[in-house]
Amino acid sequence: MQYFIGIVPPQKFTVRIIQFQNRWSNNRLQQVVEPHITVKAQGGLYPDLEWLQYVKKVCSSCSPFELSLTAPICIGDSVIGLGVRSQHLSELHTRIVKAVSPPPELIARYFELDSYLPHLTLGQTWWGLNAAELVEMQELARTELTPFPTWTATHLRVYTEIQPDRYVPYEDIALG
Repeated sequence: MQYFIGIVPPQKFTVRIIQFQNRWSNNRLQQVVEPHITVKAQGGLYPDLEWLQYVKKVCSSCSPFELSLTAPICIGDSVIGLGVRSQHLSELHTRIVKAVSPPPELIARYFELDSYLPHLTLGQTWWGLNAAELVEMQELARTELTPFPTWTATHLRVYTEIQPDRYVPYEDIALG
């Protein structure tokens, strides 16, 4: 069983993202997990849940903060996502990674700390899209998903894998 931690966008925008993703019939991402911004990837989040107490401690000392989604970005040649602008998200990410303390090889594997690039994934080749579809998705997202929302993150959401490649909400943890 695997876990990861994210922030969910406002519900109205989540619905728009899912409708947008569904325009590509071979885009399987929405079957894997709801739209989210990953704050802490799977590395170090073990089934014993011992890490959860450390995450809750970090969250209790972090006030709610504002963040915005921005224009679509390419991550390598296999992922299209919406960018994220926030003064506090990277700091929260770093604090959680340090509290969980995964081994360096997992930090590298999951692109954490210095390699962390917050984004909301719209599609990727791993989940069924090809390179041409990613280009099309990026172009359409620039116009069809605007205006990009700004909101206050009040909680983090822990996701759990209920079967291979299928994640559902496990627990919400309030900030502050």
